Amino acid sequence: MALIKRIFDFYLDASIHVALAIFSLVHVTALTLNRNVPQELYIFIFFGSIGCYNFVKYGVEAEKYILVANRYHKNIQFFSFGCLLISFYQMFFLSERVLISLFVLIAITGLYALPVLPKHKNFRSLSGLKILIVATVWAGTTVILPAISQLEVITWNVKVEAFQRFMLVLVMLVPFEIRDLKYDSVALKTLPQRVGVKGAKIIGYGWSIIFYAATFLKTNLDFISVGVNTILLLILLGIILKTELNQKKYFSSFWVEAIPLFWWLLIIVGNKYSILL
Repeated sequence: MALIKRIFDFYLDASIHVALAIFSLVHVTALTLNRNVPQELYIFIFFGSIGCYNFVKYGVEAEKYILVANRYHKNIQFFSFGCLLISFYQMFFLSERVLISLFVLIAITGLYALPVLPKHKNFRSLSGLKILIVATVWAGTTVILPAISQLEVITWNVKVEAFQRFMLVLVMLVPFEIRDLKYDSVALKTLPQRVGVKGAKIIGYGWSIIFYAATFLKTNLDFISVGVNTILLLILLGIILKTELNQKKYFSSFWVEAIPLFWWLLIIVGNKYSILL
């Protein structure tokens, strides 16, 4: 059991779980927009997510990511560099449009993590901006990149999908914001610091409803999509309801970040059910 726990913790700490969540959202985009996303883009996003997320988590300052003393973090570091090499190789197979958009997202991620502002601050430290940056990068990575790999222009449905993805990530960030309330600097002015835990949960409910309501803005709406998103709405509301300041160890890091995986599975099952009908 101890070995299984160590493997599971590494799976979470090395951002493999969150990379799978991002990977699943890319496939959700392919399924909902009925597009074939290039295999190279899937591989790039999965392995690139691991490297980038670990850089943000463990190396907010670049020198801290290079000079690592802890053996466990060294293992994560070597694993991350290996993933970045795989991701870098896949870049040679991506289209010019995808690469341009990708560099924009990388720049936003860099501004989020690196100390580019006066007094060695980054955009992550600016009050209220953290969750907006994270939601923007997730929406861009999981919707815009797959879409422009196949489309010449951004269609209405792509815009709606990107907005929904943005709102979904905002909802998923609420449990993390509440969990970190005990550790975050007051200067960050996070959502729970501004409105309290109860207020943050109410806003999370509102964002969940907005996410669901956007479903009806799509031009290719069908019964399966409505049914799947209705179930997802109930999951989101349930997660927000269960969110507490003192959370169990894996509540946010595993269960909340598994929401995209549940959504992906719901769509796959829903599509198979529609074929049987």
